[in-house]
Amino acid sequence: MTATDEILYEVKEGGIAWLTFNRPEARNAMTFGMYDRLGEICTRINSDDSVKALVLRGAGDKAFVSGTDISQFRGFKSPQDSLQYEAMMDSVFDALEDLPIPTIAAIQGACTGGGAGIAAACDLRLGAPSAKFGFPIARTLGNTLSMRNHARLAALIGVARTKDILFLARLMDAQEMRSIGLLNEITTEHGLYTRATEVARTLLEHAPLTLRAAKEALNRVVRHWTPQGGGDDFVVRNYMSDDFREGIESFLAKRKPRWTGK
Repeated sequence: MTATDEILYEVKEGGIAWLTFNRPEARNAMTFGMYDRLGEICTRINSDDSVKALVLRGAGDKAFVSGTDISQFRGFKSPQDSLQYEAMMDSVFDALEDLPIPTIAAIQGACTGGGAGIAAACDLRLGAPSAKFGFPIARTLGNTLSMRNHARLAALIGVARTKDILFLARLMDAQEMRSIGLLNEITTEHGLYTRATEVARTLLEHAPLTLRAAKEALNRVVRHWTPQGGGDDFVVRNYMSDDFREGIESFLAKRKPRWTGK
């Protein structure tokens, strides 16, 4: 399959676009090509006035996006590999966050790692009862988020809760997500996409310039949380560590990692 097959994009009646992460056999884990494809679609939307709202969803019923495909990390050999990866993630997530139209993440099942980053960059999040959100990297890979993604998450759910889910490597369920405002609402399991369509149609009835101004204003506030040029040191430290190599191999072998702190 190509990245075009693995991310489906369609503009439906009324200007509501649907983007589907389409690797259900891998719980919609993202390849590097899929991240590139997501960025390309954001560029396309920026020049398409017919698109009025965007809904993002995962194929199947197991995951929105379960993260990045771990097998790709075996190719990381140099500090530049890790810096380029995190820079790519920042670029794609910022492009999604900066879209001039409202974006809705319709979350069913796992929304973890890179998937949680994608959902955090959307304007609204609707969740089925099966939704799970988090970045469990402290017990899986031993890598890190970029400074930008730390800042976006802290702005969204607060510093204390960000530490809670990162330190404990736990996933929040739909009820907890709703209670802290991460989900705008919980739908039924089978009514998620119908409700996403209804919300998108409601947004289409509202003044587009008002919505755009609100996005731009709040994005500027969140960007102030991100120090310029910071974070390269811990990105390189984590991705070039023995622990990261151990995390990759233990994850793929389905065994518990043996951390050394080196």
